[in-house]
Amino acid sequence: MSITGLTEIWDRLFAAQTDPPPLLVLITAAVALAAVLTRLPWRIGRNAITIAHEGGHALIALLTGRKLKGIRLHSDTSGLTLSAGRPTGLGMILTLLAGYVAPSLVGLAGALLLGGNRITLLLWIAVALLLAMLVMIRNLFGIVSILVTGGVVFAVSWFAGPDVQAAFAYTGVWFLLIGGVRPVGELQRLRAQGRSPESDADQLAWLTRVPGLVWVGFFGLINLAALFIGALLLASPWLADLDLPTPPGG
Repeated sequence: MSITGLTEIWDRLFAAQTDPPPLLVLITAAVALAAVLTRLPWRIGRNAITIAHEGGHALIALLTGRKLKGIRLHSDTSGLTLSAGRPTGLGMILTLLAGYVAPSLVGLAGALLLGGNRITLLLWIAVALLLAMLVMIRNLFGIVSILVTGGVVFAVSWFAGPDVQAAFAYTGVWFLLIGGVRPVGELQRLRAQGRSPESDADQLAWLTRVPGLVWVGFFGLINLAALFIGALLLASPWLADLDLPTPPGG
């Protein structure tokens, strides 16, 4: 590839897009909320939440010195990340902590990029992370799920126009922020019914002697905080257009 071609790709990747219309921000938020609250769209979209969840486990396992053995994604939207190392200690605690908060924190990072109008950069980072995760997938459904998700994101980033990219990126980030909250409630419901005795929260309870309900609450607080901050970042173009009164003496 020529220097000119590389420069064009660099400029395309790191250039800041224009602020999206405030209406687009509101519509994409409504679409994401509807997808989280509606059974079939949630059943399909939850795979993205699972990818982020298991990716969070995997990343923290590596960062804390554990040996990552593989990731499995299942058609029922569950997943499993296997790592080797001490069964107790800070590394294991942090690895378990990462799963339920990862989708919301990834969404918050996406909101930060969108707040800077780095829409194309956000999409390419998503593709890079999915490709990195693909190396560790150990089952067919997981491979297909990562390839399809990555293929869609890449196609939008490479072939779609700015408006479509913006709509896709905002919908995806809203979905991670809003959708990151719902699994925490589902987790506690399963725990209350005795159907999830080895959940992340219960494993954390065994490791730390802190009740599982406290860990569920911690997941919920982090994800709600990420949603609140992310919403402010994403709604900044709309907030900027509001004719807010000037404080006295301002």
